[in-house]
Amino acid sequence: MMNRTVLGALVVILAVVAGVFAYRAYERDQNSLQIEVGPQGVKVDPPG
Repeated sequence: MMNRTVLGALVVILAVVAGVFAYRAYERDQNSLQIEVGPQGVKVDPPG
């Protein structure tokens, strides 16, 4: 049972990470707001 739970958690984490990278690549292509998530929190740079 534990192995299934760990595997499920890993799948969810990988899906979220892939989604974040895809979203950041999309934002870069749009050349609009730049959103960075780091240890200090979320940083949003306006276009310009």
